[in-house]
Amino acid sequence: MDVKTAASNSSPPRAKWRKVAYGGMQPGYDDNHTDETFLEGMVMNASVVKRNMLKVMLDAVSISEYLCIVALVVLVWTCTLSSSLDENSLFSDSIWAVTVSLLILHLFLHDYSESTVKAPGALKNPALTSCISVNASVVASVFIASRLPSRLHVFAIMLFSLQVFLFAPLVTYCIKKYSFCLHICFSISLMVLTLSFVYTLHRLLFVLLLSLLVFVNLVCPYWLIRIQEYKFEINGPWDEAKLCFDITD
Repeated sequence: MDVKTAASNSSPPRAKWRKVAYGGMQPGYDDNHTDETFLEGMVMNASVVKRNMLKVMLDAVSISEYLCIVALVVLVWTCTLSSSLDENSLFSDSIWAVTVSLLILHLFLHDYSESTVKAPGALKNPALTSCISVNASVVASVFIASRLPSRLHVFAIMLFSLQVFLFAPLVTYCIKKYSFCLHICFSISLMVLTLSFVYTLHRLLFVLLLSLLVFVNLVCPYWLIRIQEYKFEINGPWDEAKLCFDITD
């Protein structure tokens, strides 16, 4: 008995467990073993960005700006069609339903932080969703042009629509890059101008557009700030490894 006790006491101690990514199983420990230091590296809300209400509202101005641009295009379409067609021909088919659906798709996929065409000095090309957005606006313009009575009307409305949908985002992007204050002033002026035109055309549309702009610039930023309080993110040693360098050819 004493010999066995002495032999057991003289056996080498178990090696200390080490946290390694790819080292295989360590003798004396299970593959999923963790020690008391496992939770010391836990970090909560490490990548959560604290947003400022005013900054979010200013960022939302770009969305309202482009909504007004699209609204002005629709006003031009409506005035052109109403001056060329009678009321029954203007609203008797599904052209407007398809056009509105395409414009909603255009607004949903539009990249409000970049340009629809590659701006001078830009490092990357427009995203695929931005290209789909432009195509949707072009198809909507074609549907509207198909209702016009002459080739001259078709040429004018297509030229106008293409210039606006292609180059208006580029102009607003360049203005924003040049001066953010100028961007804000231009956006506010555009919103006032659009609302005044819509008001002279139809009071109900004016209320709808005004409500939409208030929703985008006030309600949505407020919601974003409020729901941020409920965001809870936990990071720690159990996260997958992330490369700290770029792999380039």
